[in-house]
Amino acid sequence: MKRCLIPGLLLIWVNTALAQPVERLVKVVITPNHANWLYKVGEPVKFAVSVYRNNVLLKNARLRYEVGLEKMEPMKKETVVSKDGTLAVDGGTLRTAGFLRCVVTAEVDGKEYRGLTTAGFEPETIKPTVANPTDFNTFWDNAKADLAKVPMDARMTLLPERCTELTNVYQLNLQNVNNSRFYGILCIPKKEGKYPAILRVPGAGVRPYGGMLAEAEKGFITLEVGIHGVPVTLEPVVYDNLSRGALNGYPAANLDDRDRYYYKRVYLGCIRAVDFLASMPQYDGQNLAVTGGSQGGALSIVTAGLDKRVKWLGAYYPALCDVTGYLNGRAGGWPHLFAGDNLAYNNKPDRIKTTGYYDVVNFARLVTVPGYYSWGYNDETCPPTSMYAAYNVIPGPKMLDTDYLETGHWTYPEQTEKMTTWLLAQLKGGK
Repeated sequence: MKRCLIPGLLLIWVNTALAQPVERLVKVVITPNHANWLYKVGEPVKFAVSVYRNNVLLKNARLRYEVGLEKMEPMKKETVVSKDGTLAVDGGTLRTAGFLRCVVTAEVDGKEYRGLTTAGFEPETIKPTVANPTDFNTFWDNAKADLAKVPMDARMTLLPERCTELTNVYQLNLQNVNNSRFYGILCIPKKEGKYPAILRVPGAGVRPYGGMLAEAEKGFITLEVGIHGVPVTLEPVVYDNLSRGALNGYPAANLDDRDRYYYKRVYLGCIRAVDFLASMPQYDGQNLAVTGGSQGGALSIVTAGLDKRVKWLGAYYPALCDVTGYLNGRAGGWPHLFAGDNLAYNNKPDRIKTTGYYDVVNFARLVTVPGYYSWGYNDETCPPTSMYAAYNVIPGPKMLDTDYLETGHWTYPEQTEKMTTWLLAQLKGGK
């Protein structure tokens, strides 16, 4: 099956480093000895490694393997030569809930080919490490009250070249807090009537947006937003320059001040987008969903937690979950504020305290509406430990699709189709 990232209900761009894997000449396949990749705490896991070239086992392959917790120093590593192209790895076990990852690199003709597989140990019992501030709700209630005082000042610019026979397409420009603006691509069915609405929130990065035209053509109001306060229809070079300049490293900007941290304006901007959708005369007044992946998965949970006008959410591999995991001996979520080179700079009381007001875990505690969640165990950008830390505290109806265990920070077409089908069915049925 060819792996590809498709447009549809969710289109995730982060950057090329996080793009979907491509087919390679040499394939490293790692299989755990449990078909569901799940183990009880204390139960041993064994990994069977096979290395293929032209779909034939590659003899005398030089293999380097490592076993350990996600994103952490390996607990076991070794280099061996496999005479027949296979290798049995004793992965050991975990004494607490979490994930154990086996990474194998094959060295062939001077090139390296990598594969990985991740075993889960009672992930449904993983608990967050991030602090939940006692004034968390008060902080965000006050922030929303401040936003409500700001006029929406909605400005819609028709984009004739993007319109179709059935749909009008606009660039939308809304007033946000701190004298900033919030931009997106709005699609509205031309036929008179009342429609459900979908808000799509973006993955990390700086880019233009095309909007959710396909869903609008099916009878939905759709709004795909950017988060950086710049128009979303500019030339690509503008976004390239911003990502290398003013917006480089934005996920950590002003982390030392909870009132000035970059994501405060972003989270409130998502609420402002809901304000607009709820105000539209074409909106049916009841059925509104939010969806996204990675940073967008995080923003979906945040928006649903903060705004009860959202009735459903669909989130792929959410970022910004339990970011303090690294301070507690396990992986934390993207943007890995306390890992590697970031640790020395961010490991300070004020920065750690700020994360509690923005970590997805604490918004997940507020989500009471039905949600569809989807991720794989091999995600190296948003480690599954961090995502389960948030998922496990959601009190509302929730469904986690783990039919695609081998996926990393990407999706199969079948995976996105399932979530799309579910979300549109909820909106159309009002259930």
